[in-house]
Amino acid sequence: MEHRTARLTTLIDPRKKKLFEEICAQQDLTPSQVVRRLIRQYMVDNAGTIELPDWLIRGTQRPDDTE
Repeated sequence: MEHRTARLTTLIDPRKKKLFEEICAQQDLTPSQVVRRLIRQYMVDNAGTIELPDWLIRGTQRPDDTE
């Protein structure tokens, strides 16, 4: 589990943001949880020759994101 946090700011169309937040709420997840999960999965899927740490790979196998 990460002990420090860093802010990632993204720009998104307001309509997409609203819909994204509604879908997250339906699944009882925060948008941050979903974005963290998407980022982790993207890194695992696209690492290429970069060796990923075990904690990252294990993190993609969890049924939920409780960070």
